[in-house]
Amino acid sequence: MNKRRLGGSLDVSVMGYGCMGLSFGYGPAAETSAAVSLIRHAVDLGVTLFDTAEVHGPFANEDVVGEALSPVRDRVVIATKFGFDIDSENGLTTDDLREIEEAVAKIEIQGARYPESAQRMIDR
Repeated sequence: MNKRRLGGSLDVSVMGYGCMGLSFGYGPAAETSAAVSLIRHAVDLGVTLFDTAEVHGPFANEDVVGEALSPVRDRVVIATKFGFDIDSENGLTTDDLREIEEAVAKIEIQGARYPESAQRMIDR
């Protein structure tokens, strides 16, 4: 797979893998073993950039990504996002969800869409 340089010295695959859908946002979470297998297959295909966040799950996505990539940690780059005020029982707070909704509303890219599962949480 082709590579791109980010910044001055970070070389990553031109195709990254956004891992959110493995544990959040697009239906039920994948079984851990299946998610780990899928991520490792992506590595075998040459993917070296993986994106996750503490909010996906919450925390579950970073756990599965860490498990999957620990054997190849020296060959991959993991991007994450953090700083959310996550309620341990309910996930994101309503204020967090509204802030995300406002941020997404500012995106002017055709096809940008707020996940329906998060929208349902906002509407409750």
